[in-house]
Amino acid sequence: MKKAYRILVTGASSGIGFDTAKQLAQAGHTVFAAARRVELMEPLREFGVTPLRLDVCDEKAIDECLEATGPIDVLVNNAGFGYFGAIENVSMEEARRQLEVNVFGLAELCKKAIPGMRERGFGRIINISSVAGRTCMYFGGWYHVSKYSVEALSDCLRMELRPFGVDVVLIEPGGIRTDWGIIAAKHLAESSAGTAYEEEALRQSVVMDRGYTSQLLAKPSAVTRAIVRAVKARRPRVRYLVGSGARSMVFWHAVLPARWWDALMRKIASPGLVKIAKKLK
Repeated sequence: MKKAYRILVTGASSGIGFDTAKQLAQAGHTVFAAARRVELMEPLREFGVTPLRLDVCDEKAIDECLEATGPIDVLVNNAGFGYFGAIENVSMEEARRQLEVNVFGLAELCKKAIPGMRERGFGRIINISSVAGRTCMYFGGWYHVSKYSVEALSDCLRMELRPFGVDVVLIEPGGIRTDWGIIAAKHLAESSAGTAYEEEALRQSVVMDRGYTSQLLAKPSAVTRAIVRAVKARRPRVRYLVGSGARSMVFWHAVLPARWWDALMRKIASPGLVKIAKKLK
């Protein structure tokens, strides 16, 4: 691959996506930052980044975005969100929205970008997954479905594209101090209000809200560094586990009996740990 690339970063209006676009541009790459709210990406122009409007659920918007970028060498699929709630309580409309953004939007971008990469004999697709694609947490049902899907899709793509010189990489963050957990906690509380799951869901939402504002979690820059490493590596890893607790969560989920893991996840929402979580903020 070339040393300086044309890169598209989705979900770049804030947080990890915004910082990634900035860091890659400062490293000398030609970077396009895409999100629904273009105005939030305007500050990136001073670093040479080109902001573009993109709704990953809109095929026409994807076509227009890729037409504006021209041939890209690297696609960073960062757009996504987390919706927590008991599976019984989350509407199918909300579940479909979770999959449309986190899975089908990502897949459509890959499908549109792959032909050019394949024809040129090089390219790199970096999908932002999560430890949620390799473990399961209390009330995370549809979010986990989406991230497990990203893992499987990426593994299959990696095998399919290897003969054409195209790498597929997974970035799997653990605990990262962003608004993601706060928003997910709010969704959990809202979807559980007045239901049979309300009491335990509210406890879990408190743990999530306090936990994702804790100084104990890794900064978003930890994920950015992993993405930058995956871009510049001659032969990138298949997976990059980053952030607080990422490796330990995947390890214990793999070795513990399933019912032990279930009990551990439910224990996190116990009244005693809720009190501890409140002190972390």
